[in-house]
Amino acid sequence: MKPSRPLLSPRPSSRPAAPGRSDVKTARQPMAAQERKLLLLNKPYMVLCQFTDEAGRETLKDHVTEPGIYAAGRLDRDSEGLLLLTNDGKLQAQLTQPGEKTPKTYWVQVEGIPSEEALAALRAGVALNDGMTLPAEARIMAEPEVWPRNPPIRERQAIPTCWLEIKIVEGRNRQVRRMTAHIGHPTLRLIRYAIGTLTLDGLTPGQSRELASSEIPVARPPRPARAAPSRVPATTSAKGPSRSGASDNTSQGASGKGSGRASARRPARKI
Repeated sequence: MKPSRPLLSPRPSSRPAAPGRSDVKTARQPMAAQERKLLLLNKPYMVLCQFTDEAGRETLKDHVTEPGIYAAGRLDRDSEGLLLLTNDGKLQAQLTQPGEKTPKTYWVQVEGIPSEEALAALRAGVALNDGMTLPAEARIMAEPEVWPRNPPIRERQAIPTCWLEIKIVEGRNRQVRRMTAHIGHPTLRLIRYAIGTLTLDGLTPGQSRELASSEIPVARPPRPARAAPSRVPATTSAKGPSRSGASDNTSQGASGKGSGRASARRPARKI
């Protein structure tokens, strides 16, 4: 999927304009609130989060006819639930960039019943093959009243299942499934219920709803990059500690190496 083109800024021309003609090209104007679109879609099971597929599989095109919009984030083909689509590139980035930490809530049917210790591991963060996960919210919930899946999940008669509500602020590939597998409870069904304050309420599988302009989150400007701290080598001073009261030799231990008093050595005692 191609991201929305960035907004362009007008550049004044350094050459004088000819009579009756302007050499300044009109830039694309910022998207007005009434032009911005944000759709909520209840993505059905086994639908790809893209609009075309060479293999002829079911895609978003089979459920969304609005032109010029793109998915803000992804949802695995074998997962269901809330997907956001927008024509606003800034809003798309705000909803998907890892640094924004937009919370996402999942209803997850798992095999077995996790212990409190297993849930505590999810809350604290678990070690996956691509690193530790950030702390999450995890709890056992009552079975939600949701649509039946087609085909239904395969349950083993001897092993019970339960539903978890898991809230994360990351978006790694198949992260929730890997998290539950890590604690010994494979995911059988996964439904994304919410992204931030936007929820799946009132949407059946394949149904979408366009938000009113007053419901659309305001796209924030990108966060400025943090400057890397400069590493300036500490200088040795013979005037004692600085105004902060920190001694220059605190990191050198009791040996006195690198002490700021090196230039004022005590005379050797006479024996």
